[in-house]
Amino acid sequence: MTTVLERIGTMGVVPVVVLDDVAQATPLGDALVAGGLPCAEVTFRTAAGEAALEALAGRGDLLVGAGTVLTAAQVDRAVDAGAAFIVSPGLSAEVVRRAQERGVIALPGTATASEVQAAVNLGLEAVKLFPARVLGGTDLIDALSGPFPGMRFMPSGGVTLATAGDYLRHPAVLAVGGSWMVPRARIAAGDFDAIRALTEETVSALARGPQR
Repeated sequence: MTTVLERIGTMGVVPVVVLDDVAQATPLGDALVAGGLPCAEVTFRTAAGEAALEALAGRGDLLVGAGTVLTAAQVDRAVDAGAAFIVSPGLSAEVVRRAQERGVIALPGTATASEVQAAVNLGLEAVKLFPARVLGGTDLIDALSGPFPGMRFMPSGGVTLATAGDYLRHPAVLAVGGSWMVPRARIAAGDFDAIRALTEETVSALARGPQR
């Protein structure tokens, strides 16, 4: 499981993907790989999400996780579809424990010290920080890093290309989650050349080396 966290940390950016049609999965995957960012967090909040996740995970050239996972049953569905990591908007011990039972990384959403402490007690090394911009961004990470020096954070929610670099320079940040390189409207329009270009721009601007 550590290998998955290392891969996420090396890439530095996790594209948060919303797919409304499973047919969009293959060209989207092609665009992400060609753009140099072979990773996707596929949200489970659309009817096509599960099938799209399976299509992307089945390629073998992408690190694919499931986002907006709210229940243990959804963990099972996501892992069965090929998810290597599970992301939730909030902290659910049931979801985390089921992910651990299934052998995949859980990145639950946290917004307070109490939630980070609960994550520590569940044995987690990294958590999502959501919604990062509204919560205070790097100022909150500074505050939480004092009492939880071993915890790594993946800020998501309001992160843009313009602000991602500030997060990634913080020593407690594992990676950032964002959708600026995979706009839902571009996917719906089939404009995968634009998505590839946005991905290339992201990789060029935010390239990271091996993580500490």
